Amino acid sequence: QGQLVESGGGLVQAGGSLRLSCAGPGSIFISINSMGWYRQAAGKQRELVATIPKGGSANYADSVKGRFTISRDYTKNTVYLQMNSLRPEDTALYYCNANIYILGQGSTDYWGQGTQVTVSS
Repeated sequence: QGQLVESGGGLVQAGGSLRLSCAGPGSIFISINSMGWYRQAAGKQRELVATIPKGGSANYADSVKGRFTISRDYTKNTVYLQMNSLRPEDTALYYCNANIYILGQGSTDYWGQGTQVTVSS
């Protein structure tokens, strides 16, 4: 809890854009492996949106390919999700996820608190 801090959600019209940010912890005792974004719409299960492993290539859900771009700033331990051409069906609570290795404790998955994205038609 509290390891990931999200920002950037909001209300936007269809066709618009939003950029989500998620900052992870910074410490010499920590290494962040994969980072990613998931979302959960009302009444539905949480689903993967995009992930990016440390030093690797991004992976996207088919529904967002060509519209969303995930990126990482390794100097800031931050992951971004640039969302373009938003659709009403993108409306959901977006969660940041990170697999974090802590020296002496091993690797654990952490989740952000969630940021709401609402796309109006």
